[in-house]
Amino acid sequence: MSVGSTTGLRLADPATFAAGVPHAAIDALRAESPVAWQDMPDDQSGFWAVLTHADVVTVAREPVLFSATRGGVVLEDLPEDSLEMMRGMLLAMDPPRHLTYRKPLADSFKAKVIAGMEDQIRALTRSVLADAAARSADGGEVDFVHDVAAHIPTQVMGRLMGLPEEDWALLHTLAERQTSGQDPDVVGEVDHSASIEMAMYAIGFAAERRTQAPREDLTTLILDGDFGGQTMSDVDFGSFFVQLVTAGNDTTQTMLSSGLLALLAHPEQLDALRADPSRVAGAVEEILRWANPLHYFRRTATEDTVLGGQAIAAGDKVAMYYTAANRDPAVFADPHAFDITRSPNPHLSFGIAEHFCLGVHLARLEGRIFFEELLAAFPSIEQTGDPVRLRSNLNSSYKRVPVRLS
Repeated sequence: MSVGSTTGLRLADPATFAAGVPHAAIDALRAESPVAWQDMPDDQSGFWAVLTHADVVTVAREPVLFSATRGGVVLEDLPEDSLEMMRGMLLAMDPPRHLTYRKPLADSFKAKVIAGMEDQIRALTRSVLADAAARSADGGEVDFVHDVAAHIPTQVMGRLMGLPEEDWALLHTLAERQTSGQDPDVVGEVDHSASIEMAMYAIGFAAERRTQAPREDLTTLILDGDFGGQTMSDVDFGSFFVQLVTAGNDTTQTMLSSGLLALLAHPEQLDALRADPSRVAGAVEEILRWANPLHYFRRTATEDTVLGGQAIAAGDKVAMYYTAANRDPAVFADPHAFDITRSPNPHLSFGIAEHFCLGVHLARLEGRIFFEELLAAFPSIEQTGDPVRLRSNLNSSYKRVPVRLS
């Protein structure tokens, strides 16, 4: 392993990101050591932080050499039951299993298919914003995270999968508990029970759906799909469900709330967007680059190799830092500037290669519709207090954003 960093940056510590992302320190560490060793607390093994755009792409394009399955995709060493559940999710599958499970679903997430949901997503977005307007009547304050942004992905995923509407709030709560496990203000203490609870719900839901006539939704597609010559078991559906619902909720909620904060912090960009709504799609891409929802995903080296000039041993943890790659000056001019007209914009917030986000078209559609409707509905949006970040070394998100919508 290399000599320890002189920057003092501790990427594994959730407190590192509590006051905001330390971009200057990340820049310094990237310049000092593009593939940098980082220690872990509590006697867990450390990891290599991959900080350049090129090296993150290299790791992503070598899924056999850098395994998502062996140790999972988070830095922490998980309990065996949690790790085994993670291995049932697409994001933690290696070839050839990953393609076996991804291929039957790919058609349902193609751009043309997702585009057919536009009217439905626009209608529910308008409904959510109308409710927010009612809460903001007479100058009232709303929490943009939970009163507005959270409702969009919850409702979209609920309808996409045919989930009972009375269960949507429960599933959103479970998803939030999973992504907030390092924040004692949200979950009280670190535990991994939320993923188990959601999986158990999904197993029961699958068993019930198998007794019913097929419907035109994603659940039927999964339960009836051909996954390597066999159908998916209820237990496998449980793991699959946890990823679909949690990822669909968390990353989209973060994109919307972080996106609003980015625009409010750059009023000239917000004014340009209001003047020309055709720029919304480009603005969504810049939001995803500038305020990426996830800091990293982990891999585990399966054999000795060299990455970015650094020797990596078999069994070492390797973390692809999108937060660093998305502001790599070797790829992005003026990388810390927020520019809704930036083009090209090869950010890595959706990943790349084999694990490129299956829901990319859905996320982009949700983002475009949301900001079109938000700016049309509210000529004035005022931040009324300091946003509160989630305590996490993985999720770059907020747990409270107080605003007034006029």
